[in-house]
Amino acid sequence: MPEAAPQTRTDSIQNGTVLAFDFGEKRIGVAVGEWTLLQAHPLTVIHGEANAERFAAISALIDEWRPTSLVVGLPLTLDGEAHAMTARCTRFANQLRGRFGLNVDYADERLSSIEAQERLRDSGHNAKSAKAHLDAVAAQLILQCYFDAYLDRPTHATN
Repeated sequence: MPEAAPQTRTDSIQNGTVLAFDFGEKRIGVAVGEWTLLQAHPLTVIHGEANAERFAAISALIDEWRPTSLVVGLPLTLDGEAHAMTARCTRFANQLRGRFGLNVDYADERLSSIEAQERLRDSGHNAKSAKAHLDAVAAQLILQCYFDAYLDRPTHATN
């Protein structure tokens, strides 16, 4: 089973753009961030269940944003155990690696959709308007969690 925390890196400084994915069977939320800022932003939601359509949309985003790495949210139970969706997300991450030749890390995505719903509600969205943005905001939270975990590592923590 893949680790939920960012993989250990030997380089001391990260550079470039990162795309993050909140994988779902019907929708994939996408967020973008820059290593220099360590801030994540919701980008878009990819709709549809057909792999060809999904990967065409992802390919277009990769061509546009030219990321240096990708992050996939890893769903786990509240106890940190893997479940059926964990395997699907791992497969998706492996497909991203194989198709695009980019490093793909994982970030814990537990409760990201619930937190995304709360943020959207707090910003004035009703249930219907929030649904259109939910997966992209969840991807933003996943990427921000990934950046925060990177900052919290002893070799990168700021005092």
